[in-house]
Amino acid sequence: MGPGAAIASVFRNYATFHGRARRSEFWWWVLFTTVVNALLGGGGSRFWHFGFVSFSGGQGRFTWLAGLFALFTLVPTLAVTWRRLHDTDRSGGWFFIQLVPLVGTIILFVLLVIDSTPGPNRFGWDPQGRNLPWGPPTPPPPGYAPY
Repeated sequence: MGPGAAIASVFRNYATFHGRARRSEFWWWVLFTTVVNALLGGGGSRFWHFGFVSFSGGQGRFTWLAGLFALFTLVPTLAVTWRRLHDTDRSGGWFFIQLVPLVGTIILFVLLVIDSTPGPNRFGWDPQGRNLPWGPPTPPPPGYAPY
């Protein structure tokens, strides 16, 4: 999944906390929000010169715009993180492991980096569409409800 398709997918699933999100979808979204936030002056960098606008770490004229962007992307960021954890066959509640100082953030990072579970899991179909070693994809497990 390329960057444009990943960003469009996250916006299409703006507040969708069920299902699965591919690794590429999640990391392209993280890169997009980081770059836009940095360009708008919320990145904390000391000096950025972009065209005719000069940004300086939190003191730029567009800091309020960075805050609006962060607020606008808060729900889709939470949703894509939740779905990414589902892709590794973990509950979205693992998101809150980052509340454990230092170790929690490292654990969450590892969970977001690891490969997804191949084939369907309890959260839905494999978004990569990989065939299982024993044949074509099987229906989702019993009790799976997409909504």
